[in-house]
Amino acid sequence: MPIVLACLQERAPGERRVALTPETARKFAALGATVRIEPGAGAEAGFPDADYAGVEVQEREALLAAADLLLCVQSPAGADLARLKPGAMLVGLLAPHRADGREALLAERRATAFAMEKLPRTTRAQAMDVLSSQAGMAGYKAVLLAAQLSPRFFPMLSTAAGTIRPSKLLVVGAGVAGLQAIATARRLGAQVEGFDVRPETREQIESLGGRFLDLGVSAAGSGGYARELSAEERALQQQRLAEHLKGIDVVVCTAAVPGRPAPRIITAAMVAGMKPGSVVVDMAAETGGNCELTRPGENLRHGGVTVAGPLDLASSGALHASEMYARNLLNFVGLFLKDGVLAPDWNDELLAGTCWQRPG
Repeated sequence: MPIVLACLQERAPGERRVALTPETARKFAALGATVRIEPGAGAEAGFPDADYAGVEVQEREALLAAADLLLCVQSPAGADLARLKPGAMLVGLLAPHRADGREALLAERRATAFAMEKLPRTTRAQAMDVLSSQAGMAGYKAVLLAAQLSPRFFPMLSTAAGTIRPSKLLVVGAGVAGLQAIATARRLGAQVEGFDVRPETREQIESLGGRFLDLGVSAAGSGGYARELSAEERALQQQRLAEHLKGIDVVVCTAAVPGRPAPRIITAAMVAGMKPGSVVVDMAAETGGNCELTRPGENLRHGGVTVAGPLDLASSGALHASEMYARNLLNFVGLFLKDGVLAPDWNDELLAGTCWQRPG
């Protein structure tokens, strides 16, 4: 009998994305799965129930009881996990670092949980990398937010009232989100710099038309992430960055490491030294912020500088973010869904590395 693959409506505050789109629902059906969704699962992302042709719409409690494989964006609440079908599989952004009792609930249901944050960063895994696909949307939206908050034009303009100089924008962190932010700011006409303690990012920043800001500190680490700076390196970095920020109009902060607090890079003193009317958009607000003044979900003013701590940036572009995320999950689940049967190969490094909870 084919397995039942299900998708719930997300209930986390501010979450508009969906883990299953009409496109991926058709492809999962072609892999032999029976596909079901909760009413309204994709509505907030722009996918009404009617778009899911051939997909059964079923109420939440019945879905949880029937699903052999449950797809989600964020982890379902504990009450939902407690109602999972025994032996079910769960795939999504499950925040495995949170100590909130979900492991025990999953163990009670003998569930297998794949936390997509844990996916090994290999070439083979690129088509499944949800962190990268969602960071791209977040970086794009962060720059649009910065442009909205800034009292300045981004591009240079020659007008009858004189010439407007382009805004100077600095992107802190040159991961996927940072590179998308650089590309977006360049399209809007700003003068763009990128800063990262990993020297290998210079070529990537410059390839997008940005200038690499070299503060004389290198902290290349493993797995594509930066290592932690020493006290001396951090002091030197902050001294030089503080001086540079005095001439910057907009800062977009993107430095984050999954499962860990965001590195603190911009101090209150640095913000105080910036020009009135300057803007800081801190994409790392959800994990503590790269800026000392950041308050998650709020915009505040400090000495004439606006500091924004937006949440759910990827969700604000829910349609395209959902399309990318759903394709990532399709590619990942395709590793172990064959002819309507769930058959994970635990010798596969991608499955083994992503697995957070497993019976036995």
